[in-house]
Amino acid sequence: MPLSQSNAPNPSDNTSAYPPLASIPTEPTEPIGPTEPNGLVIGIVAGEASGDSLGADFMAQMNNLCDGIVWVGVGGAKMQAQGLQSLFPLERLAVMGLVEVMAHLRDLLKARSELVACFAAAKIDWFIGIDAPDFNLRVAKKLKPKGIFCVQYVSPSIWAWRESRIHSIKAATHLVLCLFPFELDVYQRYQHPAICVGHPLLHSLPDSLTNIPTLEQRRELIWNNSELREFFANRKQDISHIICLMPGSRRSEIHAILPLMLDAVARLLLMDEQLCFVIPTVDKNHQYIVQELIYQQNTQVQQAIAVAYDDSQTQAHFSQSLMAMSDFMILASGTATLEAMLLNRPMVVVYQMHNITYAIAKRLVKIPYVALPNILANDLIVPELLQAQATGENICRTMTQLMVPRASASQQQQLQATTMWLKQQSSQSAPSAVINVWGDESSMP
Repeated sequence: MPLSQSNAPNPSDNTSAYPPLASIPTEPTEPIGPTEPNGLVIGIVAGEASGDSLGADFMAQMNNLCDGIVWVGVGGAKMQAQGLQSLFPLERLAVMGLVEVMAHLRDLLKARSELVACFAAAKIDWFIGIDAPDFNLRVAKKLKPKGIFCVQYVSPSIWAWRESRIHSIKAATHLVLCLFPFELDVYQRYQHPAICVGHPLLHSLPDSLTNIPTLEQRRELIWNNSELREFFANRKQDISHIICLMPGSRRSEIHAILPLMLDAVARLLLMDEQLCFVIPTVDKNHQYIVQELIYQQNTQVQQAIAVAYDDSQTQAHFSQSLMAMSDFMILASGTATLEAMLLNRPMVVVYQMHNITYAIAKRLVKIPYVALPNILANDLIVPELLQAQATGENICRTMTQLMVPRASASQQQQLQATTMWLKQQSSQSAPSAVINVWGDESSMP
């Protein structure tokens, strides 16, 4: 459904195009104590695909802890599989960027009103907003004064910029669940409950990716993927190192960053023609975009790069497996840097954005690093090549330095130490954190 469409359902209208609300309780639920959460009615809202995964994981854990939970709100297929009755499609809220939000502001305001009305009819006990803080915190601000326990799952980036938002967060929530420990400081300074529950990758990344030897992982992954199997079968040169390239998943990122990486590839091959490069893609369309840029390079570069996605649709962690089987990584800043850290892969981080956007961000953002491993370690443990520094020549030079065994071993040691610290700081599960704080709130006079 187009985001601009405003024919959303009336909460009491079961004849609308959206799912009926028959299963939402309209009578008061039986009172329950904070240590006995059976029979809870929980409102939950995710605004995009990543939030749908996070919400589904939270719901699965809660369903294992408590029987009879009624879930109502907005989510995708994964959350619906856990029992959510989604009031309208998740895509209706998946609007990013100032211009896009302004274009759909009327419908977003209408969606917020509908949700608040539906939650009132359902008599929810909790509201869990998954990410999407601009939308979810405004919903929570309407619900908190009504006595509903409100949680924001994924902190807004007040640790990086616009710290003044803490006041609106305090007004809207009882608890914030943070993904990273460095996010807690601002909440502690303003005396607002916040708990680090860890990034989902800490729990979802298979142990086999770090436990199974790299060569064994290569054999299994290459054998199970037709494109990788064909590429390596046709390759005539021996392989000195495999380097994984990850230019990002958005088309704009690929067109801005991949050409820089390919320039570096051409330079690296002049020094070592036995290098091999792999690029994981999320789907066939993503693969075409990447290959179109590769076909503009010389033959040596084209023959040195394998572009692949999970053509069998059976490997749930395909890109992570491709990262794990590589010796080194050149990647765009983003969640992939956290994946690389958890997989203990030596990396060089590259990023480029519009100069005006970068200039504004540089003035607003108060942290010195962009890569998550560096932010977590509060130190430059992985090289960052940004804006004018992000050139093929600089990428080549930095990667050449990293491929020296002493340098790569040193970075891996720092990545491993940061990973261990992160796991130690993220030991509490999201459901247990919510239940514990809810119990404390409920017992207050």
